[in-house]
Order: sequence, then structure tokens, then C-alpha cells
Amino acid sequence: MSNETHLSFPEGFLWGTATSAYQIEGAWNEDGRGVSIWDTFCRKRGKTHNGTTGDVAVDHYHRWQEDVEIMAQMGLKAYRFSIAWTRIIPQGSGEVNQIGLDFYERLIDALLEKGIEPFPTLFHYDLPQPLQDQGGWPKRETAELFGEYAATLARRLGDRVNYWITHNEPWVTAILGHLVGEHAPGQHNPFAALKAVHNLALSHGYAVEALRANSTNKSAQIGIALNLTPTYPATDSEKDKEAARRFDGQINRLLLDPLLKGYYPEDMLKLFKLFFPKILDSDLNLIAAPLDFVGINYYTRLVAKHDWKVPLLQAMQVKPQGSEYSQMWEIYPPGIYDLITRVWKDYQPKSIIVTENGVPVPDTLGADGQVHDEKRISYLYRHMQQVHRAIADGAPVKGYFVWSMLDNFEWAFGYQMRFGLVHVDYDSLKRTVKDSGKWFAKVIQANSIPAESVKVEVTDVSAVTAMAKMSKSVEKPPQLTRSSMASMVIHQETSPIVWAGVGAAAAVVLVLVIWLLVRRSEGITNYE
Repeated sequence: MSNETHLSFPEGFLWGTATSAYQIEGAWNEDGRGVSIWDTFCRKRGKTHNGTTGDVAVDHYHRWQEDVEIMAQMGLKAYRFSIAWTRIIPQGSGEVNQIGLDFYERLIDALLEKGIEPFPTLFHYDLPQPLQDQGGWPKRETAELFGEYAATLARRLGDRVNYWITHNEPWVTAILGHLVGEHAPGQHNPFAALKAVHNLALSHGYAVEALRANSTNKSAQIGIALNLTPTYPATDSEKDKEAARRFDGQINRLLLDPLLKGYYPEDMLKLFKLFFPKILDSDLNLIAAPLDFVGINYYTRLVAKHDWKVPLLQAMQVKPQGSEYSQMWEIYPPGIYDLITRVWKDYQPKSIIVTENGVPVPDTLGADGQVHDEKRISYLYRHMQQVHRAIADGAPVKGYFVWSMLDNFEWAFGYQMRFGLVHVDYDSLKRTVKDSGKWFAKVIQANSIPAESVKVEVTDVSAVTAMAKMSKSVEKPPQLTRSSMASMVIHQETSPIVWAGVGAAAAVVLVLVIWLLVRRSEGITNYE
């Protein structure tokens, strides 16, 4: 699988990029699309950076053909995108919007025509607002309606889709949306949050059932994309190890266990026993429906130390000194290896796909009209090294998706964080492939990365295919120096950490306690 100069990936390895509907599509009120909770949330004062919204985003709804052409020029093997529930069933239940189905059918057909495998995700945070008005994810009926929505998609698109993803990061939807309040719908209710955790898991089970029953393609593979964060103790002390274990339970095992083992982790049931909803045995059977792959979204790690002052968890996240940081997180490439091998050994999934991995870089167009994002190239290369290492050790990793294809609307951060391989001018909406996109194109064509450091050179995307066929090689990015690494650091204290679940993990417990104190001070004892 490798030689002295290159680390080769398995034949048929799925190199791709990822996006989501609300973050790129725009056209928020066109062609019958309904209102989502993010349309509502963004219009509340102070919820997003500079009050920005996804109303236009990067206008993918009107520019999808241009975007697919860029993907084809890059040589993508796969493209992961989400389908907006609000475009398909605007009210969340009831009448189906055929125009919405037509849009995704055209997109999927265009991808297939270019030899790009579509990876539709059924849900990426954007619940129809009418369902939220009726109770949202804390209400069990929402899970059942999600199954009906999945069946609708399977009946229309199931003859051409080979890979389905039910949910993107249900932990984020439940915890950041219903407890921490940094995501839509912006609630601070621990009972709602834990109900949402369970009902999201339940909805996944309903969706798996519906996809298998209604897809013409009976060999289609089904999985879920989870935000997972490896946790490490700050020291070798038993107390720090226990603290890391509790963080791991809250962030990772809370969903991994029911999805892949058929039960919630006992330590988390005890820790959050006051807030957990009643769970039926039949629920767990549905949640643990067999999967074809597990998607891992990896961005950073969490280092924990014991802290008796923190209620419930008795643990606190610490920031490792001397580490490299992006605008949002510590950059820790070995974490993706640890995470992949842990999931493989502890849960034994049929296969694993890295469904998201990427880094925000404050990209700007240079005087030459190009984007020279060496820091992103270095980040991607080092994480690919670790993915290759996991494969070499036997982990069944079948693909790697960069977050993201395009610069886009990054939720509460608005447009200030750029993750894309393609730069988007938010005024003109002009697309420019960054150096990282050109470099990734060469990785895809060679199906390998260099084993040793060599000078990085990038070329026009249109020339990549021919070059790769001649050389069957791809250059490795330059290693960052200590001075360049230092220039990247934005301290955690001044940079919010949101959807990877790290900064929010400690916030969960604090919000729980504050919520209880407030409710008790008001004399309210019925928390349902």
C-alpha cells in the first residue's frame, strides 16, 4: 500500500468534499421551500456573527451546475451534500414539493454523469419550523415524520443513490440546539436536550428502515455522520483518566453506544438520570438497526483534568500548551488515528468513512488573483497521513471527505470562517479554486500522498488530470515552521468552539445546573 516515496490508499478509495444545504444553497424562499429553524434563528438578534443569514449563502441553488463542473475538474470521486427537508416537505409533514425533489434529482444525475458518487445526507440541522412549533426534536412524533420524509426521498431517488447518510451530527442538534443554545432552536433546557438526543437516534432508526424498504437499489449503503472527539487525560492520574472518561461518555459514547451496541452507556444514564426520558426496549432495537458504515467528523481533541468544582462531570477541559491552533481549535492530527482505531476496535463497524475533516483559514485573494492557503494543505496532508496509518493497521476506512467544498455560511460564525477548497467572494459569488483544492485534486488522481517532504507546487485544476496520469505522484506541502505555527494561534478563551462538541462539552454541565437553580427559584417542579 506504500513505497519509499508515496503512501498509497486502497483501490476505489472515496476522495470527496462535503457541504450542507443551509450553508450553501440560498434561495431560502424560492420554489416552494418552507421555513427552517435556521431561517428563524438567524433573524434573532445576536445569534450569528454580524447578524448574517443563509438567505443567499453562496447561491448553490442557482449555481449548482458551475459547482459540479468544478468538482469534476478537481476529479472528486464523491460529493457529500445534505437535502433540505423544507424543500421536499415544506411543512415537515403532508404535501410533497415536487420542485424540491426535481432539484436534487438534477444534482444527483449531474454528479453521476461526471463520475462523482452522490452522498446525500437527509438532515443537517435545518428542521422545518412548523415541526419546531409543534415541539421539534424533543417530541417523539418528529422522529416518526423523519421516517416518512426518508421514505419520500427513497421512492424518488433510491434508484440512483448508492450511499445514504441519515443525520449529520445529531449530538450538535440536540445539545448545542436545545441546551447550550448556540444553534437553532436556541433553547436552554436539559430535559428537551436529552429527549432530542433520544428522538434523533430514534429518527435515524426510522430512516434506515424507510430507506431499505423504499429504495429500488437494495444494495445501497446506509450510515450516519457523527461529530466525535477523542478525549485524553491531562496527566496519568486516575482522577484525570476518569474525567476524560466522563467527557468521552458525554460527547462520544452517548450516541455511539445505542447506535452500534443497542444500549445507552450506563455511566451516562446515571450521570444524567434526572434528565433522561423513558426509553423503550423497542426503541433501542430500532436505533441499533445494522449500518453499512459509520461516518466520523473529526476536527480536534479534548484534554481533560479532574475538577471537583464542576458539577456532575467533575472535569474541566484544558488547553495544551505549545500546541498548534487554528482560528477555532487545537490542531492535533494523531487524534484522527486514535479516533478511527478506537471506533473500529470498540464498535467493529463494517466500514468507516471520514465524512468531515478540515480547518478554517483566513483566506484572501492574492495580487495574482489566487488563494495560497499552505496552512490548509499542511493540515490536510498531516491528517491524511494519520488516516493512512489507520488503514495500514487494519481499520476499514473507505473514504475521506474534506470540509468543505466551498467557503460558506458557518452557522453562528456567519461568514467569518472559511473552510472551503474553493474561495467564494461573498459579494460577487465568484468561485476561485484555492491552492489546497488544486493540491487535493492531485492527491485524488494519484490516490496517494508523499511519504517525504518535498516542495509544494500547484497548477490549474484543468491541467491536474493530465499531469497526474503522467506522474502518478503528488507533492507534499511544506512543513510549517514554529513562527508560522505561532501566527495561526487564536487562544481558546477568545475563540468559541462550537460544533465539534469540545467547548460545548463543559458548557453542558454548567447550563444544566444553572437551569435547575433558576427553575427551583421560580418554584417550578414540573420539568416536562
